[in-house]
Amino acid sequence: MRNTPSTLRYWLLSAAAVVLDQISKYAVLARFEDFERLPVVSGFFDLTLVYNTGAAFSFLASAGGWQKYFFVALAAVISVWLVRAVRKGEFGALGSWGAAMVVGGALGNVIDRFVHGKVVDFLLFYGETWSYPAFNVADSFICVGAALLVLDSFTHKKHGRPSENTQKEAS
Repeated sequence: MRNTPSTLRYWLLSAAAVVLDQISKYAVLARFEDFERLPVVSGFFDLTLVYNTGAAFSFLASAGGWQKYFFVALAAVISVWLVRAVRKGEFGALGSWGAAMVVGGALGNVIDRFVHGKVVDFLLFYGETWSYPAFNVADSFICVGAALLVLDSFTHKKHGRPSENTQKEAS
């Protein structure tokens, strides 16, 4: 079980996700004051600088500080599991690309938790009566990657596990 040229491309995508995420956050931190907003598409999309001590949708954001370590540990466990699964060939191509995206996004947010103590968010979509919570490039990689993992679970047959039809035909 080692990295091969065929899996290297996935880790390059993970690295690209981390680099793009950190560069974008650095640019926002250098340009914006906390909570400052810059309209990009008036009435729909702004750049802003906000922080999240929790997870998606500020889950556990006001938990008192322990959540930083919990989310770092959770990201580490999930990333190790995904890396192992890709290296063992447990996913199809969609799942492997998705796993690489999740790993890269998770690492981008873990870097924030170590450097800033919280995650830097800056992409804000909204309308007259609604607003989607601000997020970042790492979050985008995680969401798209998770969607690819779900799609892969429907399209990729795992080796060594006979399907229900094969089991029924054998009986």
